[in-house]
Amino acid sequence: MVSDAWQRDAQIITLGNGGSSMTALHYITDWNKSIFLRGKRPFRGRTLIDNMGLVFAYANDISFESVFEEQLKSCLVSGDLVVALSGSGNSKNVLRAVEYANEHGAVTLGLCGYDGGKLMGIVQHAIWIEAHDMQICEDLHAVFGHVVMQSLCGMLQPTG
Repeated sequence: MVSDAWQRDAQIITLGNGGSSMTALHYITDWNKSIFLRGKRPFRGRTLIDNMGLVFAYANDISFESVFEEQLKSCLVSGDLVVALSGSGNSKNVLRAVEYANEHGAVTLGLCGYDGGKLMGIVQHAIWIEAHDMQICEDLHAVFGHVVMQSLCGMLQPTG
């Protein structure tokens, strides 16, 4: 899905809370930098967690449960890929963002753990770590990001 979105020049948008927010940020850092450096082909990745001013403005003025949904309203285009991370699969702000993305023509991928939570039931595609240990879930979600980066970089001819 990430490769498909990239090849279609769609945005790849990541989001998550807590440790998952840092994994969402890590994905975009690695994917944007490494994929571009490898083949000089832009990767249109963004995360909804890196602008703390914006996150807290929405949390304060609307609600913490809306921080991702509200950001999607100004940047999501039909066909974009939204990658939502939630170890429990039950983070309300993640769920609201996925529901918004689904309603507006995005492709949704959820990475979750435990029993998958509500997230697994509303995303179009899921990667489920069947473990009842948050750190194991987060570690394996991080591995996914590195596998994607290596795969996409492997598709490109190195440029000098």
